[in-house]
Amino acid sequence: MPEPHAQPTRGRTGIMLPRDLPARDVLPYARRAEELGFEQVWVVEDLGWRGGIAQAATVLAATTNLTVGVGILPAGARNVCFAAMELATLAQFHPGRLIIGIGHGMPDWMRQAGSWPASPLTLIKEYTSALRRLLAGEPGPANGRYVRCEGVVLTETPDSVPPVVLGVRGPRSQEAAGEVADGLLLAEPAAPAYITASLHHLGATATTEHPEIVTYDAAAVDDDEEAPLARVRAGLEAIGEPGWAAHLDPLPFAAELRAYRAACSDGREFARTMPAAWVRELSIAGTPDQARAAITARHAAGATSVVLAPAGPDALASLNSLARALPHRP
Repeated sequence: MPEPHAQPTRGRTGIMLPRDLPARDVLPYARRAEELGFEQVWVVEDLGWRGGIAQAATVLAATTNLTVGVGILPAGARNVCFAAMELATLAQFHPGRLIIGIGHGMPDWMRQAGSWPASPLTLIKEYTSALRRLLAGEPGPANGRYVRCEGVVLTETPDSVPPVVLGVRGPRSQEAAGEVADGLLLAEPAAPAYITASLHHLGATATTEHPEIVTYDAAAVDDDEEAPLARVRAGLEAIGEPGWAAHLDPLPFAAELRAYRAACSDGREFARTMPAAWVRELSIAGTPDQARAAITARHAAGATSVVLAPAGPDALASLNSLARALPHRP
């Protein structure tokens, strides 16, 4: 029987693989991230862009020590039996180097694809429970409302079962993650107060003693502290919308931010003109020391992995700049 995944190591720092990075640059980017000392590369699966499993397989094969996270695979997009086969194969070929993120998916995208369920929470709970059992070599659970894999057993399973985290925002979904997953993936912005609130929701039902807590944040680093703030603002245009309420509610300036957004004509004006102090709280941006302090604050709040989403037009240049903020660097 495969061993459960190892206890997460606190204080890891990762980098996101930009979804619009030209194909010719993907492997140079991943290899450079490993050279620079990043411990993880996270790939995204957004409708119409690149597939998450294919990206993860390619990056794993092209690097040596990087852990690759998939964030996220929408639960409604793939039959759980065949998803488990693909992910178990990756974990077999690259032991100890895979983290799997599962989520609801963006509702509009999932509706376009004909895969938005009547009860997203029921689906993700059934899907995650089944996926973890299958990856561990156990028979699939009894058929549920959405997921049907009763008695299915994978012949080929990894020696070390990769952790499965849920990329979810709302309190009920985060409580569900405590019941069925190994932790959480918190999309950007993931300020320390949001991490603390999410851990509280997770802890109400957590069955894992040491959960994985992965955070995403728009990030930029420069010796001129104003330049990075300008670069990350574009990544904050949507956060004043209702779907991001869970990220903002724990912040001391949440009410003020909502009022400010209401007074702006659109998200672009809101992000372009919001106070610099808010930008700093809602991103990882500034000088190397300032960015390092922001990373450290997220680790202190409970993040096991802080993942930087490069802001700016030149992804490789951003990658090199962000490495200057790695906590283990002088």
